[in-house]
Amino acid sequence: MTKIKNSVVWLTGASSGIGEQLAYQLAEKGAKLIISARRKEELERVKAACTSDTVEILTLDLEDPFSLKQRAKESNTIFGDVDILINNGGISQRDTILNTTLDVDRKLMEINYFGSITLSKMLLPRMVERKKGHHVIVTSTVGIINTPFRSGYGASKHALHGFYDVLRAEHHNDNIKVTIVLPGYIKTNISYNALVGDGSQQNKMDPGQEKGMSPEKCARLIIKAIQANKNEAYIGGAKEKLGIYLKRFWPRAAAKAIRKLRVT
Repeated sequence: MTKIKNSVVWLTGASSGIGEQLAYQLAEKGAKLIISARRKEELERVKAACTSDTVEILTLDLEDPFSLKQRAKESNTIFGDVDILINNGGISQRDTILNTTLDVDRKLMEINYFGSITLSKMLLPRMVERKKGHHVIVTSTVGIINTPFRSGYGASKHALHGFYDVLRAEHHNDNIKVTIVLPGYIKTNISYNALVGDGSQQNKMDPGQEKGMSPEKCARLIIKAIQANKNEAYIGGAKEKLGIYLKRFWPRAAAKAIRKLRVT
């Protein structure tokens, strides 16, 4: 079991949605919590709402690789060495391959993939020295079964699975844990903030997100998965979970089903 109370937890994407709810629940469980995102004023709002005195803010931009390295160094000076890193920050996409510029594809990879692995790689040496550390990466069900209009987003999530599966294997004997979290439809602003082909925001919520699981429940299930040291955690409705198993055991059927989807 991974202990939350008194553990130093660094959480990215903490200013809204799943990350905001994780912050509240981790603070309530007694974590020494570092919350990160770009918007300092939103982080201050979240910190003020936490029921704990051991919450600190560390602003960062996942698209800025140079500052991320400095932030990773700073994270270990706030409460001491980071025990649990929760890579939750990211951005989504809603457009066809033909309409999506390469700049948007690169932006998705920079934020979702390189931003996350930079923090993990910076913290990993000290975790190996201490023989203690837990990397939690919030990907998506599209990290296994991708759907139309999410080519760059799904690619960035698939990449995360590849990286963190290897991290888990290489550092098993160093007592380094890795939990990959795959949310399905969660009622957050992720689709509202998603990028369309030219890099602008979609500015509307998808029907699936509108009907999705609450971020409060999602956060609760993520924390349970962390505590149980799960390798992977599938969180969402029956339809999303079915898609994952269909892809793994009946890939031809999954491919046929995906062709028929008309999601936006």
